Amino acid sequence: MTDTEHALLAAAWPYWEAEGEIARRFYARASDDDHIFYLRAQLWKELNPVDGYFNGLHRELAALVDCFPEVDKTIPRREFHFRLTQLADEFNHYLLLADVFERLAGRPISPDDTVQLPEEKKLGDLRRSYVQSGSPIDRAAVGFTEGGGARLFREGAKLDGSELNVMTAEAMQVIYDDERDHYKEMAREAVSLIGGEDDLARMTSAIRAISAQRVSMRREMFRGAMTEDETEAFLAGAERAFASGGVDLDAGIAGRI
Repeated sequence: MTDTEHALLAAAWPYWEAEGEIARRFYARASDDDHIFYLRAQLWKELNPVDGYFNGLHRELAALVDCFPEVDKTIPRREFHFRLTQLADEFNHYLLLADVFERLAGRPISPDDTVQLPEEKKLGDLRRSYVQSGSPIDRAAVGFTEGGGARLFREGAKLDGSELNVMTAEAMQVIYDDERDHYKEMAREAVSLIGGEDDLARMTSAIRAISAQRVSMRREMFRGAMTEDETEAFLAGAERAFASGGVDLDAGIAGRI
């Protein structure tokens, strides 16, 4: 890992681990109604991935169809395939979690079941402000923070025991496998844009702001899992753990602080 990659990860990793810890605590005591509440919010996110950076699955798919005549003309076929695969993965994530929702609700899902919570809207607006700033540095920061290091899915994949937990874990494992390395791919793009200390400072500032709002989004989605004070204490501990260099950055520290 280069020094620049290390600096980007240092800015985001404590927040990602906080997302994981919020999910871990939630799953330890959540009722069926709690599961339904978070699934409604997460399903909205799967249909509107990285809101503020992309434009919703429907619009992105329609735009991709319109681009098809340009394959091997102005659009390289591998780039088109990557975008197509990415959108197919997102819809598969929706499919898997919708199955969990239907098992809990005891009925078919409807469009009205997905919901954008207030903190998610704030996150989308914050991302949009960075994307629309015109700065490639800001845009790359949004891409780097996409998915929060997949920490929710890492923790969800550990569930076992009840039928609900097993079903959730199977869905979360698929999503985790798809998304766990996204940040590494985006880090390469981000590093290529950094030309000096000012660029690095701008990008890490944006990463921290977006990541902090992601944590607020998770706290609202996983209601009651962690208080604000508990979250701040966990973040401080995570920063110390990262600085010590003695942790597995992928396995993380959920449940250890």
